[in-house]
Amino acid sequence: MSILIDETTPVVVQGMTGDKGTFHAKEAIEYGTNVVAGVTPGKGGGRHLDRPLFDTMKQAVKETGAKATITFVAPAFCSDAIMEAADAGIELICSITDGIPAQDMMRVKRYLMRYPKESRAMMVGPNCAGIISPGKAMLGIMPGHIYLQGKVGVISRSGTLGYEAASQMKAEGIGITTSVGIGGDPINGSSFLDHLALFEEDPETEAVLMIGEIGGPQEAEASVWIKENMSKPVIGFVAGLTAPKGRTMGHAGAIISAAGDSAAEKAEIMRECGLTVAPNPSEFGTTVAKVLGA
Repeated sequence: MSILIDETTPVVVQGMTGDKGTFHAKEAIEYGTNVVAGVTPGKGGGRHLDRPLFDTMKQAVKETGAKATITFVAPAFCSDAIMEAADAGIELICSITDGIPAQDMMRVKRYLMRYPKESRAMMVGPNCAGIISPGKAMLGIMPGHIYLQGKVGVISRSGTLGYEAASQMKAEGIGITTSVGIGGDPINGSSFLDHLALFEEDPETEAVLMIGEIGGPQEAEASVWIKENMSKPVIGFVAGLTAPKGRTMGHAGAIISAAGDSAAEKAEIMRECGLTVAPNPSEFGTTVAKVLGA
């Protein structure tokens, strides 16, 4: 099994006719993703990549039965695209867009909370690499060929470190059930906790690799939850060991402001909660191999 997406999941691409949307939609289709339509206001009734185009998400969902969407929409308009998808009844929203204003994401989060939990859309991102269930479906911008199908779940704030982990694990002969990039923004749609719970319930996932960054409490909260709720081994890593406190570093969410925000502090919390911590990014594959072989 996989979490979130598989080869049967019907997907809409918002902004599919743009250059980025076209490129990545084509890659997803070639990978085997069930892309059923695109949405670009003003281009409804046409076709692109041999898929129908619609003006609105409600039209696309009504005509195709789509369950998931990926947004390739400019930052200024992306929050509206996300809320439109949620309003149309989409179950999974993946937003690749970088640079969405934090205030817009606050509005999106409040908007999603209007819906009952059982019918609320799961959002992944923004500013993320997306989601891939190797050998089944790809909803993102990652290079699909570096992912091997297998039994380890991956959750990462950093897209490129997620790629690095996948490549190293493939070299070790270790495959992945699903890899989720939750994004590096300070306000994102879903957290480590949301996906850890799904991996815990997935019978084919035997272990999880959680790749964090400096800034924010997500890694610490997830580690405590893992100690209390997870039966599967979790390998952790936190990027940013040399980052100074109080300075924004790279990702919009990567600012160390309080106790427990630095990489060293987060790594220590992980160890205290029973996680195996990879010493550096070059040892993702070997660390996961040791845990699986133990």
